[in-house]
Amino acid sequence: MKKRMEKVNKEKGTSGLEEETSQIAGLNKQNTSRVQNIDDYQCTGDLRVDIPELCASVGLKEIPDVRLITTESPSTERAPDGSHEQAFSESCMVTWSPKPCLHIEMENEEPRSVKRVRISGWKVDEKMAQILSKALPSLSNLQSLEMWQTGLTDPILTSMKNTVFMCSKLRTVFLEGTPIPENSYHILMAEDSLIAHLSLRNNHIGEDGARLISLALCKSLLSLNLAFNAVGNVGATYLAQGLRLNRTLLYLSLANNHIGDAGAAQLAQVFGPFALTHEEIVERRRELKKKEQLDDTKKDEKPLTNQTMTMTGRKEDTKGEKKKTSDTKLLQGKGAKSDGKDKQPSVKEQETDEVVETQSPLLDPEIQTIAGKVIYPGNTTLLSLNLSGNELTQQSLQMFLQSVACKGQEASSIFLLIGTASLQIVRPL
Repeated sequence: MKKRMEKVNKEKGTSGLEEETSQIAGLNKQNTSRVQNIDDYQCTGDLRVDIPELCASVGLKEIPDVRLITTESPSTERAPDGSHEQAFSESCMVTWSPKPCLHIEMENEEPRSVKRVRISGWKVDEKMAQILSKALPSLSNLQSLEMWQTGLTDPILTSMKNTVFMCSKLRTVFLEGTPIPENSYHILMAEDSLIAHLSLRNNHIGEDGARLISLALCKSLLSLNLAFNAVGNVGATYLAQGLRLNRTLLYLSLANNHIGDAGAAQLAQVFGPFALTHEEIVERRRELKKKEQLDDTKKDEKPLTNQTMTMTGRKEDTKGEKKKTSDTKLLQGKGAKSDGKDKQPSVKEQETDEVVETQSPLLDPEIQTIAGKVIYPGNTTLLSLNLSGNELTQQSLQMFLQSVACKGQEASSIFLLIGTASLQIVRPL
């Protein structure tokens, strides 16, 4: 009897183990099928979890490590003395890894608080770009993306641009040491871009690339680093044209770009009064006409005065207001919540929006007509221009001094780097 019971227990134990093993195998099979399609994977916001899963979903065998950045990071602020020029590259060399690796910096100990991601020294191919397009937008605190020598192609850059634009808090993008034959870096400056600090150092950007960038300078961009490229005098001329009516860019680095006195002369003219071109004058007339139409519309929409309002109208308006108030209270009483999404903007907010919409550099009140020419006061926004390492002579310095000569008591300043010398130039606002 005892032997029979032991035999039964043994059979039950064996069958239970087999059942448990089959269940585990089934779960593993489900998990595997769950990540076979990258679109079906739901990111957790923790890169140390998401990256391996996403790599498995696209069949990537070499899974990048995810490591914390332990060294001090270079500041994203654009120092006018040019000290930031080498900080990023030096930091990349410190964190460089021969194998694919994502270096991350977190706001705190929470795994989902990643604020900075760096990819340096390894190629980002189509599969990796697909993985990043899924993982990065899930980082709700991501503020900086730094890529160094990643071997991007034009299609992959387009994919990365779409990824960057999906990251709501991402304001700093470094894309350095990654030449792209098509010179399509300007797509990072599209109208819907929120990038404030963009570094495109050492990307072999030539004259055509400079032309595309000058046409694409967006309203959100505060600093642009184009050091160690090859824009030359022609490229500098294109960029000068882009700076003529720009009113957002604060810092620009054109260090080591084979620029001579001819290119510097075009840049210097931007800082002093200059005559508008025919195309700019035509656009100014359009802006003035739009402004006049808007002013006329505002006059027509002015509320009636007390003298023109009848007692009946007052009573009707009062009743309407009371009814509207009661309806609002009724909705709120039924549980409607005011989360601010449906809140109508105040009159002050509407006026501010209208000012922003109609505000244009071509409507600057300082514009004057002198000797039949429409004279613009010049760019008074750019605070720092780095031209060190170029082929400039004393002549360039004199041209800048003449352009920004102070003519008033109130003044701002531009920090100019030419060669090995730095100069603080005071100029009128």
